Order: sequence, then C-alpha cells, then structure tokens
Amino acid sequence: MTERRIAVVSAGLGRPSSTRLLADRLSAATTAELAARELSSSVETFELRDIAHDIVNAMLTGFPAGQLRETLAEITGADGLIAVSPLFTTSYSGLFKSFVDILEQDSLNGVPVLLGATGGTPRHSLALEYAMRPLFTYLHADVVPTSVFAATDDWSGNGDQVNPLPKRIQRAGGEFADRITQRVGAHPTDPFQDVPSFEQMLRDT
Repeated sequence: MTERRIAVVSAGLGRPSSTRLLADRLSAATTAELAARELSSSVETFELRDIAHDIVNAMLTGFPAGQLRETLAEITGADGLIAVSPLFTTSYSGLFKSFVDILEQDSLNGVPVLLGATGGTPRHSLALEYAMRPLFTYLHADVVPTSVFAATDDWSGNGDQVNPLPKRIQRAGGEFADRITQRVGAHPTDPFQDVPSFEQMLRDT
C-alpha cells in the first residue's frame, strides 16, 4: 500500500499559535478520513516563521536556497497540501503571500489543497473565499470546496457541542481525503514494471 504524504504549511507568527492549532486539527481529520478509506498517510508540517529569512532572500534573489529549497521540494512533491494563514486587515499574512509568490507557477498543478485561516472575529471568514481561494486557483491547485475559518472564540471553553468548527473540520478533512484518494497520477507507476525479463522472453519463444 502506497503511503499518502500530506504537507502542512502554517503561517502563524506566535508560538504557540491558533494557526498551528487549526493546521494540526485539519491534518488529524484528514489522516483519520484516509484511514477510514484504508489508506495510510504521513504528515509533515512546515512553520513559515522558521524559514522567513530564506523566503525574503528568495524574493530578492529569485532563487530559493538552503532549507527553503528542501521545504519547497517536500511541499510540491506531496499528495496534498493543507495551507493555513492568520488574517490581517481582511487578508492573508504577508509572510504567507511571500511564500506563495516564490512557488513555481505549475508546482501545485492538480494538487489537492485544503485552506484554513484564523482571525479575531467570524466577520473576517470571507477572506478565505475572496482572497485565499483565488490565490490557489491561479496556481491550478485542486482546492476542496470546504475551507475552515477559526475565530478566537472557537478555541475557548468546551463549546464543541454548539460550535460548528469541529464539524466543519471533519467535513473539510473528508473532502480533502476524497480528492487525495481520487487524484490521478499522484503515484505514477513505473513504465517498465510490466516489461518481461530476458529469461521470460526466451521461455515464450
């Protein structure tokens, strides 16, 4: 069984951050949904704050170097991407946008993407649809229908009984798992795997 690889990008600035917490919730929901489909998976999370200087250097020079080059290879080579950003002044963070700007234009072509965002109040949630979704649509990513926004109050207390956030996370994880499962060409087969050996050809003559 081929293991599905999930890359998670968190653009949270604090530590700990609600952005990372949402990213972890989304990845946990995805792995659970993949397991329900009898698919194994692995998750690798990348904190953009840890490579912020490399991102700025790449924007200035036009070339990713060091840890950033390895990070880009891991993210663009994954079977699916979870991308979560805090919202500032009704849009994604500058760090998040800078990271997306250094991605090669076709590097996420057809890759399933699950979007998440965090902010102070629910009125900022529409930024996922008018800001973040068009960004990844431009990159020809396969963005799942359900995106997830978490406001500050969503993390307080034990309001999961009345809070729609857990159910939205579960629904988004299910859609994301479906896209990963159905993705054509996510694991291309070896074109030579069915070529008979020399001994087999001799036996067939």
